[in-house]
Amino acid sequence: MRETAMCETGPRTTGVRELVRRIEAATPPDRDRAVDALRALAILGVVLGHWLVTALVVDSGTVHGASPLQYLPQLAPISWAFQTLAVFFLVGGQVATKSYAGARARGETYGQWLRARLGRLFRPVAAVLVVWLVAAAGLLVSGVGLDTLHTLIKLVLSPLWFLLVFAALTAATPLVSRMHPLWPLAVVLYVDVYRFGQDGAALTGWLNLPAGWLVPYCLGALWARRGAGASPRTTGWVLLVGGAGATALLVRFAGYPASMVGVPGAAISNLNPPTLAAVTFGLAQCGAALLLLGPLRRVLRRPALWAAVALVNLSAMTIFLWHQTSMIAVTCLGLLAGGALPGLHTVPDGSGWVPARLCWLPVFALMLTLCWRAFRTYEQPGRRTSRVVRQGRPIGTRETREMGRA
Repeated sequence: MRETAMCETGPRTTGVRELVRRIEAATPPDRDRAVDALRALAILGVVLGHWLVTALVVDSGTVHGASPLQYLPQLAPISWAFQTLAVFFLVGGQVATKSYAGARARGETYGQWLRARLGRLFRPVAAVLVVWLVAAAGLLVSGVGLDTLHTLIKLVLSPLWFLLVFAALTAATPLVSRMHPLWPLAVVLYVDVYRFGQDGAALTGWLNLPAGWLVPYCLGALWARRGAGASPRTTGWVLLVGGAGATALLVRFAGYPASMVGVPGAAISNLNPPTLAAVTFGLAQCGAALLLLGPLRRVLRRPALWAAVALVNLSAMTIFLWHQTSMIAVTCLGLLAGGALPGLHTVPDGSGWVPARLCWLPVFALMLTLCWRAFRTYEQPGRRTSRVVRQGRPIGTRETREMGRA
């Protein structure tokens, strides 16, 4: 019996070890693995945050969205840990600036560089849109109400605003890569003073959508211009302490919400559009990210940990685009069991909802893994990790370069 088990698990273990070895061998010696780790942490933070603060509640046969932050405001610290978009824009600005400089050195045109960078962003988006177009038609035919369908579609499509802003900033990299972060920060400050202090038009707040995310993006560009060898510790502490202190003052004395994500029914959302508090909080996160660079570089010398980070980066957009669909799929399958399952279909208005929700996270992750297996090729056309291992072919330089194109 023992020998049979060893025969069954042996090849799989060998395959994993071989994959780890090949990823390590294919990684250029000068690659900053900590940058990839920050991107992976940012994406996974957003995924876990959405799973924790978004609930689908079944009421009289209709599915509608709800948030535990609406009923349990003491859970606001969850948004502090998992609203990690500023770190993603920080890394995006750093990587795009270095990438554009490298493209120019190789003689590539701006158009060639931009098509290569945006292609990986929008190929997976097309797959999501097609699948949900078909799914929406099927749901309507099966008798699902328009209110339920609107809730589901909104849940899937709402995260796409992030990709549109990121794509616009990427396209503007030649113009904004030398912009100091203080300039867009000043715009955010002025807009909030006008909007909240002088009862200005609410629509002016949308000026903060590009300006707010330009702050960490330009900070990443500044990081790239200073070079990988520059010590980030002083800057990291200044951003962390200054950003955290400013955010605390804004929440305590200026009336900004404590939650760093939108809360249904709240008069002000820190994220939609970004407020000054969201931007200062993002600066604190960027400071913490810079302070983590050293420890991450040391930890990622271990091939197994680096392989995990590399694989997440190679599928970052697939993970991001399908995580809400995974949650929806589990919720719908749960309905087949009959009744409202705690933490899945119930209103998140009590402390018992939180541990129940935590129990569902592994199920969401399993469903996301299935979606990843089905749709990852749209992010990496013609590349399959399993085939790489089976054919004994090392992961090539193209796959390694792709990790920097998120």
